[in-house]
Amino acid sequence: MTTVYISFGSNMGDREQQISDALNLLDNVRDTSVKCVSSLYETAPVGGVEQDDFLNGIAEITTQLSPLELLDEIQAIELKLNRVRKIHWGPRTIDLDIVLFGAEVIDSEHLKIPHPFMHERSFVLIPLNEVAPNAVHPTMNKKISELVTMDPDVRIYK
Repeated sequence: MTTVYISFGSNMGDREQQISDALNLLDNVRDTSVKCVSSLYETAPVGGVEQDDFLNGIAEITTQLSPLELLDEIQAIELKLNRVRKIHWGPRTIDLDIVLFGAEVIDSEHLKIPHPFMHERSFVLIPLNEVAPNAVHPTMNKKISELVTMDPDVRIYK
């Protein structure tokens, strides 16, 4: 089993329900189990597109799937939850990204691990630090606790 960290976010409809549904579907993926989920954080959108705030967090899972098999599964979950990719960095019912997959480094056309922007995004690092402060970024060789900085724009939700 490999430990994997999945970032999740939603800013359309019932954000909490979208996230709950996504995590339940993720927990039902073959040979995969959700082990831990961070608190929810409310964050402003990035990318310049006018839209509602996101709820974001991190799920720690274990899986026997390959990275590409897991990618296929999370994209199927996004489709099932009506994720539409019309506007780059636009609003979405659910967004699931593989942030870390064990210590693997993958740079292919379809998948990049570690997530190429994770170290720049407080809305990923803050919840990741909550669940896995000692996880190591495999190309920067730094613990998440060394990469994270507090950001007033990333607020604990409820």
